[in-house]
This record gives sequence, structure tokens and C-alpha cells, in this order.
Amino acid sequence: MPKILGISSFYHDAAAAITIDGVIIAAVQEERFNRIKHTSDFPVQSIVYCLEEAGLTIDQLDAIVFYDKPLLTFERLLQTYYAFAPKGIVSFLKSIPIWLEQKLFLKKQIRDGLAEVMSYDKKKLKLLFTEHHLSHAASTFFTSPFEHAAILTIDGVGEWATATISEGKGNTIITKKELKFPHSIGLLYSAFTYYLGFTVNSGEYKLMGLAPYGNPNSDQTKRYIHQIKEQLISIKEDGSIWLDQSYFNYSTGLTMTKDSKWESLFGLKRRQPESELLQAHCNLGYAIQYITEEVVLKMSVFAKAETAAPNLCLAGGVALNCVANGKLLKKQLFKDIYVQPASGDAGGALGAALAVHYMYFDNTRDVDPKKDSMQGSYLGPYYSDKEITILNKRQKAVATKVSSFDILSKQVALEISEGAIIGWFQGRMEFGPRALGNRSIIGDPSNTEMQKKLNLKIKKRESFRPFAPSVLDTDASDFFDLETASPYMTLVSNVKKSIQKEIPSNYHELPLLEKLYCERSNLQAITHLDFSARIQTVHKETNPKYWQLLQNVKQETGKGILINTSFNVRGEPIVCTPEDAYNCFMNTEMDILVIENYIYYKKQQPNWDTKERWLKTFKED
Repeated sequence: MPKILGISSFYHDAAAAITIDGVIIAAVQEERFNRIKHTSDFPVQSIVYCLEEAGLTIDQLDAIVFYDKPLLTFERLLQTYYAFAPKGIVSFLKSIPIWLEQKLFLKKQIRDGLAEVMSYDKKKLKLLFTEHHLSHAASTFFTSPFEHAAILTIDGVGEWATATISEGKGNTIITKKELKFPHSIGLLYSAFTYYLGFTVNSGEYKLMGLAPYGNPNSDQTKRYIHQIKEQLISIKEDGSIWLDQSYFNYSTGLTMTKDSKWESLFGLKRRQPESELLQAHCNLGYAIQYITEEVVLKMSVFAKAETAAPNLCLAGGVALNCVANGKLLKKQLFKDIYVQPASGDAGGALGAALAVHYMYFDNTRDVDPKKDSMQGSYLGPYYSDKEITILNKRQKAVATKVSSFDILSKQVALEISEGAIIGWFQGRMEFGPRALGNRSIIGDPSNTEMQKKLNLKIKKRESFRPFAPSVLDTDASDFFDLETASPYMTLVSNVKKSIQKEIPSNYHELPLLEKLYCERSNLQAITHLDFSARIQTVHKETNPKYWQLLQNVKQETGKGILINTSFNVRGEPIVCTPEDAYNCFMNTEMDILVIENYIYYKKQQPNWDTKERWLKTFKED
């Protein structure tokens, strides 16, 4: 029964995960504890939690594994700087000393970090390293319900690789093909994220949300697509790409793009963060999303031909592009598609642990074809009455403890039907970037004002960003053109024609905000500009409480569906503790907070209308 701790850190999305005999015991991102979004810090608190959940000490572990091989990354940096010399001298002088001081002595950094967790016998420590893209591949294949699958991993860069095609069979993963730096669809998407005024490594979600505001039929959009293909990228039939590095600065510079060359190419200045969004920005967003989807599809076609596998597993940051995933699903290239819910670097900690369990220790893999092994991705910490009672005393919070969850659920469903916005906090926290009904803000998606209110008064983010629906798994086909489960919110599909509303003939020519508030469906708050939705199907087996709430909502409204967004404000990680939840509740215009069986009404709280007390500013995302 190998006991393995996986770690990701020092880049972004630090995390830890622990497995015992291949079973995932716990997995969590460090940002949830230190409250710094996408933190790169060594995940001391995450490791403490994982060991506590497993009931183990460091000395009882059979291996600790890091999700990346930093020496290979250092080799890439040196070779890249050498190839581009004398360009990049400023970046070289800035980054190499950090590498020499920290990354090259990573074993010491890890050992020192572990010493902060607890004392341990350094002679007993078995410290292993997996390649970055193997960690991604293992995170998705070894948690999938497939015995045999093609595996596609796509991200910015890990060591040398920017994308890999692999074949998974039983307890093995064999890499078939690899795309290497600096040619990367992930870095290309991030370059457009940067150029359109968003933050790299976190703003890619915004770009994906902005793309449907582009006009696919406009001459400008078509010109942008043509210009990107002619000047920036060459796309091969197998999905591999070549990027013209004369337009980019990420290899040796301190920014993503050479702005003057992009301005000449597109006739559009780089957008400054928080400045007005023009239709040209939306059209450029549409263009790069369109090209990303084309590349992902070509890679998938090649993966199918190369492996002859019936199923496909996806991971890496680009696998969180759920629009591309949804379109890939519709092509029906594969019998089924599985996307790791923590596809980014945080999931690499889990993948590293699983790769060592199966491939280093050569353990047999037992697959359940009916379900994956992520346990709904509810792998983080949970909190008892003790912690909630401490919160209530410290904050002098006014709360009512409801005698049973059944009564609580019916009460909350009634409040939702009357327009209330609820902070919903239950059980174990989700692992990965999506809130899946345990750390969620929820409301009625048929309320036409819900999207505007959630964005501006609750989430405090840009008005154009869409919201996702949570729907009973048995009812999903009533609302969406979706024929498969989507428990992790990794697939986008269109809302049914039957609930769509007729839009003006000049819809695509309307200004951004007019387009946003144009009624498109009976579920306005979760229907995006292109009639799509990022869907979470809720299953009784993995989340009985959230499933029961949806059943009660269905009784009240006639629809077993909710709007679901992560429980946080812009720039803040998803809440972890009851204290985090209460602070976020008081810092926004949420109406009601529910923590386990405790219910809090905003207007009953002390100082509920004195926002200055609760206000906390987070770094812009």
C-alpha cells in the first residue's frame, strides 16, 4: 500500500495531494490557505492538511514526488537565451540568479519546506521527480474511468514540452509525440490574454468569456483570423504549430508580445487593464478562440489515429478551455472524453503521485468504467460545528442552526425562488479552479437581473463574464444539447432551442452591453452571448446535499437548475474556512449565508451595512 505525497510549487498554483494504495485521500491548493491567488509558495499548509487527513507523518510516506524536473527547465532557459543572444540580456540577468539561488537547489528547498511541516528523518526520505507533462497525463488518465485512452496534454510550457500526445493502457502511459518550446498554443493564447489587457495565467478565463462577444461574420474578425494564420502561426495537419518568434517576447523578454509589431499587424493598440472594451477587442478574442479550437481538434484527430484508443483524456491549462472541449465532444471522434477538473499545475501534484504509484511502484490499476476516481473533486478540508461556533462567537454573528438538512434545504430553496442570492458552504472543499456546489454562490438563473447583480455587486468583476448552471443530472437534457455527464464544469453546450428567445436581426452589431442585456433565453443568467453554457451536472452519488437542494428548488420553481459561481470576490481565492465565507458574505451584497446547517441573514448581522469594516482588497486578476 504505497503512501505517496505529490507536490507542485515554485511556479504557480502550488498544491499538495496524497494517495494511499492509489486512492486519493486529499488534494488542495495552497492559495486556499494563504489567500494569495495562484500562489507559488511551497505548500506547507496543504501538506499539513494532506498528512492530517491521511493520518500519516512524513516518515511514514513511501515517496514524495515533485511534479516537474527543474534541471530540464534550466537547460531550456540556457539554450533559449543562447539561441537568441544578445537579445534577452535584461531578462537573463533578472531570472538566472533566481534559478541559481532557488530552482537549481530545489531538493534543498523541498527538504527545508518539509521541515516546516514537521521534523523527519532525512535519510529515510525518498524524493522523486516526474516530468511536467507526465504529471498532467497521469492526473487525467489514472483518475479516468478508462482502461485505454489517448491522452492530450496542452499548456504553456513544462520543461521543453508545450503539448504531448500519449497513450494510456492499464497502469502505463507512453508518450507518442511532443511539441516543444517556443511553439505553444497555450503561450499563444496567453499572449492574446496579455494583449487584450488581462493577466497572464489567470485572465485566460476572461478571454474565453469575451470571445462570444466577437462578431463571427464581420470582415474585421475574418481579417484577424487570416492575419493570425498568415503572420503568427503555422498549423500542421497533426495539430503541431510553428510560431513566428519575431512577434513574441516571452522567450527572452519580460512581456508576452512585441507590442509595436502587433499594433502594426492588427491596427489595434494593446488594451490597458480595466480600460474600455471595444468591439475590435471582442473580435480579436473570437479569432484566437477560433484558432485554438482548430488546433485542439487537429491534435485530437491525430491522437485518435496514433493510438486507435476509444476514449480521450485531457489535461494541462488549455484543457480548461471548456468551449474547445464542448466542440470537440460534438465531433464524436471518441466514444467518451474525460477532462481532469484540476487540469492546471495544481493537478500536477496529484498526477505526480499517481504516476509514481502506477509506473514507479508498478501497481495494478483497477478501473470502474462507470465513474472516475476524483470523488466529485471534493478532496479539500471540511469544518465541524466547533469551527463554526468559534466563528460565530468571534464575529458576534447571528445564525440559526436548523435541526435537519432537509428542513434547511427547503428553506433555502424557497429563498432562492424569491430572488435571494446565497453563499453556500458545505462539506469538503473542491480541488481545482471550479466551485462545484460546496463553496458556491447560487441563485435563480431565470431571474433576468441575476447576472448583472452577481457580477457588479457580489463578485465585483467585469460585467461581460458569464455564469455557469448547476443542473440535476437527470434534467440536463431538458435544458441543454448535452448527451453526456459534465460533473466538473469542463464542457460547454448550447441551451435548447425551446428555451431560447428570438434576438434582434442586428444582434452581432449591437454594442457590448446592449448585447449582454439582450434577452436570449428563459435562463438568461446562465445563457452566454452565443447561446452556450458551461454546465455542471449534479449527481446524488458524489454530492447528495447539493443534489437535494436542486430537487427542492425544482419543487419551488419547476426547474432543477441553479446559477453557480465560485464563493469569492474578484482576485480572491475560493473561500476555504467558515471565517473566509463569513468575511466574503459581509463584504458583498449576498442576502443569505449557509454554512453546513447554520443559516445567516445579512440584515440580522452586526454592522451589516458598514462595509468598511469588512472590505479587503485583493490583487487584480
